Amino acid sequence: MSYIRIWIHTVFVTKNRASFLTKEMKNKTISHIQENAKKKEIYIDTINGDKEHLHCLLSLSAEQSVAKVMQLIKGEVSNWINKTNQTKTKFGWADEYFAVSVSESQINAVRNYIRTQEEHHRNKSFSEEYYEFMKKHGFTNLG
Repeated sequence: MSYIRIWIHTVFVTKNRASFLTKEMKNKTISHIQENAKKKEIYIDTINGDKEHLHCLLSLSAEQSVAKVMQLIKGEVSNWINKTNQTKTKFGWADEYFAVSVSESQINAVRNYIRTQEEHHRNKSFSEEYYEFMKKHGFTNLG
């Protein structure tokens, strides 16, 4: 048996950064993502976000890749939202997402950051957060 612990902090955004995730819709979406993740053996430690994005701290198993896990999470919840008419217009996620590794020593800081998203975004827009995240992690496309 292999013992693996690979922590990943992901951020995914609604298509065109549309503010679909009202408090009620965000809570429904997060609950659905968590239920679906359990069925697919995806370990989500912490998940939260704001009107147009979600942060997720997850741990990959030996058989999982970031791309496959993100496809399963984003694709399935988009399908559920649209199939059950959770929104008045068609819902979708942007194709891109962020994903960075997290060291064990930073897990609690990342958990806290994700849990306090509403408070965080009272003072900082998602656009500001996006730019800081890209810069902090050395992504060169700062568009």
